[in-house]
Amino acid sequence: MDLEIERFLSYMAVERGVSRNTLAAYRNDVRQLLDFLAEDKGEESALDWKSVGSQDLTAYVLHLRDREYSDATRARKIASARSFFGFLFYEGIIDEDPSEKMSAPKIGRSLPKALSIEEVDALLDEPADPSPESMRDKAMIELIYASGVRVSELVSLDLDDVDLEQGFIRCFGKGSKERLAPIHQDAAAVLASYIENARPHLFSKRSDRALFLNKRGGRLTRQGFWLALKGAAARAGITASITPHTLRHSFATHLLRGGAPLRHVQELLGHSSITTTQIYTHLTSEHVRAEYQKSHPRA
Repeated sequence: MDLEIERFLSYMAVERGVSRNTLAAYRNDVRQLLDFLAEDKGEESALDWKSVGSQDLTAYVLHLRDREYSDATRARKIASARSFFGFLFYEGIIDEDPSEKMSAPKIGRSLPKALSIEEVDALLDEPADPSPESMRDKAMIELIYASGVRVSELVSLDLDDVDLEQGFIRCFGKGSKERLAPIHQDAAAVLASYIENARPHLFSKRSDRALFLNKRGGRLTRQGFWLALKGAAARAGITASITPHTLRHSFATHLLRGGAPLRHVQELLGHSSITTTQIYTHLTSEHVRAEYQKSHPRA
């Protein structure tokens, strides 16, 4: 079970880009959850994540309340549990997510951070050197901002998932749900250049299907792309903290600020519920208020 916890922590570090302190909190929270379940179920040596049900997690919530944690601490620990079981479900380790109905104290929700359009332009305009790795990194950055895919979806792409003539990619999101994500002509051109001119130099027999390859010919990992993105951001002079998820947030925010309907953005992001997408309306509301302050003669 420690293996699943370490995989979860790696996912949170690479795809979600959480800080070192936040990662330590996740580790403590999930270990506390594991200790409670093992003691409560009496299965210290044989506890299986598939055996955990919603009633077990309800008991854990009551346990946290009995310990008299603050609302903020309980909300964080419950959020950690939900993130962990959501990861297990997404990875196919469990068949159902028992944490969906876990209730937490309501506290203020932090808004996602997005790059400005100028920062994105600087990132995308950063020239690539002729090396295959640099051409690959540029194609991945273009593609994730053009489509809004998750980094796990990005690195999972195969050659057969790309249709450059029609201008879309096929990806598989949470719960293995398939969707088609459109990409614009500029991103398609950069991707085509990578496939034709760079990928053959990285190719090996063990990577005949993977779209994005590392220098050893295997499929590039989430962490590999995250490191490449950080390097590209530094070269572009971007001082803000940036992760692959930042580009996904920026994609959604810029579309909404440009007038795209929320339902369309929901489909593009692969959100199963509109409520998940609605967090971005707070960001667009801030943009509208700023434009009002600049434009209204009495503001």
